[in-house]
Order: sequence, then structure tokens, then C-alpha cells
Amino acid sequence: DVIDRYGIDDIGVIIPHQVNQRIIENAMTNIGVPMDLLFCNIDRYGNTSAASVPIALREAYEAGRLVKGKLVMMPAFGAGMTFGHLLLRW
Repeated sequence: DVIDRYGIDDIGVIIPHQVNQRIIENAMTNIGVPMDLLFCNIDRYGNTSAASVPIALREAYEAGRLVKGKLVMMPAFGAGMTFGHLLLRW
């Protein structure tokens, strides 16, 4: 588990696949991660499918949410048991 391995203080921002605001918030609550780490733009674009993470990453960059040396988590999940994620140090 990334959060256990690195610690919550290592995470600068979480940019999930913008599937559904309710699902995203529920997932954050279930794993005990503060909502202030989350970057969402689903309220402006809706679910843009595979483009949602790159679009949100660009917006997070423009908003100054990417902090040098901190981790950027980009989880994505789809129908059934399909999922993937990317973790990078900015």
C-alpha cells in the first residue's frame, strides 16, 4: 500500500480518474486520506474517459498543486476489476 510505504506526508496531490465525484469522495473516505489532497475537475468537464487524468494533471500544475519532491498519485479504475495507477515524485 503506497500510503503505508511512504506516509501521508509524502503525498502532494492525488489526481484520480474523474469517474464520479461521489465514488471518488467515498474512496478517499474509505482509505482515510484527507480530501484536501484531492484534485478534481469533474464538476467542470464530467467524465472525459482516458483523458481525465492528463487534463486534471495539467490543471493541477497550472493551479500550483504539484509540489517539488512530493508524490503525485494518479489512480484509475473502470468497469469490473480493471484498475491501474501511477505514482511519481514531482
